[in-house]
Amino acid sequence: MLEKPPAATTTEITALADHARARGVTLFATWHSREAAGVATARDWLRDKRIRAAHIRWKEDIRRWHPGQEWILDAGGFGVFDPGINALSIMTAILPAPLLLDATRIDIPDGRSSPIAATMTMRSDDAAVTADLDFLKTGPQSWDIEVETDAGTLRLSMGGSVLELPGGEPVTREDREYPRLYTRFAELVAAGKSDVDIRPLQLVADAFLVAERRTVAPFQF
Repeated sequence: MLEKPPAATTTEITALADHARARGVTLFATWHSREAAGVATARDWLRDKRIRAAHIRWKEDIRRWHPGQEWILDAGGFGVFDPGINALSIMTAILPAPLLLDATRIDIPDGRSSPIAATMTMRSDDAAVTADLDFLKTGPQSWDIEVETDAGTLRLSMGGSVLELPGGEPVTREDREYPRLYTRFAELVAAGKSDVDIRPLQLVADAFLVAERRTVAPFQF
């Protein structure tokens, strides 16, 4: 059982999956945000909808959530994609069609190797999908997703734990992300199966491949 991200590179997780398959053992590459209370209902509701557009706003304070963690801005530390991959894991789970990356802009502090902010332009079928990721957000934090459909706009907030369907009120349920992950792991072991979805990691890797890079002001914790 691997917590996100499942590996440092897409090549490594592919090799791990092959290794597990060859030996007949279970490999579970987890994405904890997919187990947030509103995600499964959002996925089911969107299944037969026409998606017109979708938006990610994932903005948090690096000094609050990762105090002194210099590694996160080192090469391979993912930077703002460390939390941002959570949003991508939700979006790839709830959209009915594949999510493809077209362009990215990343802001890297002078003297650092990983981004402190990023914007992503993506598409799912003919729907435009955008992401605005920021590691310097003070005050109220934002872990929000909106999906515009032919039946209205679905909203997930607080990292997927709060769901608002068109015409309804926001619904908050108990956070059971990790108990749900362990339950799923036990089911996979009992069935002799694996669950290795690398799409969120692939999108982050793609972002670094195609990114327009900007050097911004130095950052210190």
